[in-house]
Amino acid sequence: MASAETIFENGWIYTGEDERPVRTNVAVADGRVLALGDGAEVSVLATGATRRVDLNGRLLIPGFQDGHIHPIMAGVEHLQCDLTETTTAEEAVSVVRRYAESHPDEPWILGAGWSMDCFPGGTPTRQMLDAVVSDRPVFVHNRDHHGAWANTKAFELAGIGAGTPDPDSGRIEREADGYPAGTVHEGAMGLFDHVHPGTSPEQAYEGLLWAQELMLSYGITAWQDALVGISPSGSGDTLETYIKAFDAGDLKVRVRAAQWWDRSAGRGQLDEILARRDRVAGACDPLRLSAATVKVMVDGVAENYTAAMHAPYRDSHGHHTDNHGIEFFDPAELREFVTDLDANGIQVHFHALGDRAVTDALDAVEQARSTNGPSDNRHHLAHLQLVRAADVPRFAALGATANLQALWACHEDQLDELTLPFLEADAEERHYPFGELAATGAHLAAGSDWAVSSPNPVLAIHVAVNRVEPGGALPPLGPEQHKLTLKQILDAYTQGTAWINHLDTDTGIIRPGALADLAILDRNLFDIPVEELHTARVDETWIAGERVFARADS
Repeated sequence: MASAETIFENGWIYTGEDERPVRTNVAVADGRVLALGDGAEVSVLATGATRRVDLNGRLLIPGFQDGHIHPIMAGVEHLQCDLTETTTAEEAVSVVRRYAESHPDEPWILGAGWSMDCFPGGTPTRQMLDAVVSDRPVFVHNRDHHGAWANTKAFELAGIGAGTPDPDSGRIEREADGYPAGTVHEGAMGLFDHVHPGTSPEQAYEGLLWAQELMLSYGITAWQDALVGISPSGSGDTLETYIKAFDAGDLKVRVRAAQWWDRSAGRGQLDEILARRDRVAGACDPLRLSAATVKVMVDGVAENYTAAMHAPYRDSHGHHTDNHGIEFFDPAELREFVTDLDANGIQVHFHALGDRAVTDALDAVEQARSTNGPSDNRHHLAHLQLVRAADVPRFAALGATANLQALWACHEDQLDELTLPFLEADAEERHYPFGELAATGAHLAAGSDWAVSSPNPVLAIHVAVNRVEPGGALPPLGPEQHKLTLKQILDAYTQGTAWINHLDTDTGIIRPGALADLAILDRNLFDIPVEELHTARVDETWIAGERVFARADS
């Protein structure tokens, strides 16, 4: 047997194959796990050159894998007008003012991160921005990126006025005379695309590298980027960004890229998608970068009433409206092109937030399976804020993975003030039914949707287990059966996402032969009260047996 290059010892090891962490040691060589065993069994593999890592009672786990994330977008927005830390309308306006003052030569003020719950009705006005920046256009996405806030100059340059109709896929908030009030939702953001500058290749590359370092600090060794290619956000061809990083040796993590399905281009875009997939497959190590996934945005989000629902939204008085949200595709069209994608070996990554969107996506998977037969494409549905009871068992039956953004499954202002009051009375009891999905045998993966919310897996694990915000005082969201066990959510964030990333043979688990993609946490999660899970942190991250992150004080 080969000699060990590194030995992890004197700590807890969560292999993913055991119910709980065990006391054992792990030997690594040539980027892979060489052996597990007690001190004597592993020590015989050591030489004078072997690096010995003293866990000192800490927890070694497979590296986290994020199943739904936007790292390039998040990195670019960090370099722009970053509103993610603001908690009031006044703070948001102040950050815009300071950014504009410190960047006098930028023709547009671009950025993101404001939170809808900071503004009445979730819709800030153009006048608030005009008061601090009137000479240049301002266009900043909100935190969930399903809406944007613009000043008057931006509306004027885009030619948007009282007579501009709402696009089919979005909505403009309006003043009494019909003039734009300042907030636009979903497809209405695209009305600015012809005038505001996009992201340069240099910005995208810098954003990726910054985001990668942050992800490594959270123990994330692989991710699925939920929107690459020519995106609707003006970020350019981000698949090229990944290829450049791979070619330069700068891509440390493992990436599965989900190519954007342009809802205006129809089935004619399939050939280009397949060509891009094949180009990446021919030029890149598939364990480092692949592009055999397509992202399909089925609906919007509930807080701006664009998530597709079976029951209509209610107004502020509790009365039903005629609004069921937005289905971005006719269900028959969705079934047809998903069947085409499946037949060509493409995995489909659905954004499905409302219960009607979930039904539509599952129907599409069912038709693909019926037409093409079972496949190994591993389709998955992300978000799942509401799932109709009849659809819960369909995940397991159809082999569709539930891709969970667990950090959202708790009471917080945006949910409690802008969402629940406008849904059916039983909606709170049906929110994020993760435990029910697990109980029916659904395969679970997990992700953050960063930059929408924190990419820290430890925080999401805390919410999945407790259904309360980390450190918060509000009661748990929904019934007890929606909770996941610590093992269930930890497995979803490791081997569960490795499976949808088609990396499960090599990653997501600690066993001989697996790649040594690992994270060291500062404590054994299984030995602390569940109320304290959010206090844990990642001390070190390793990819293919090389340490790529170490906390300075660890």
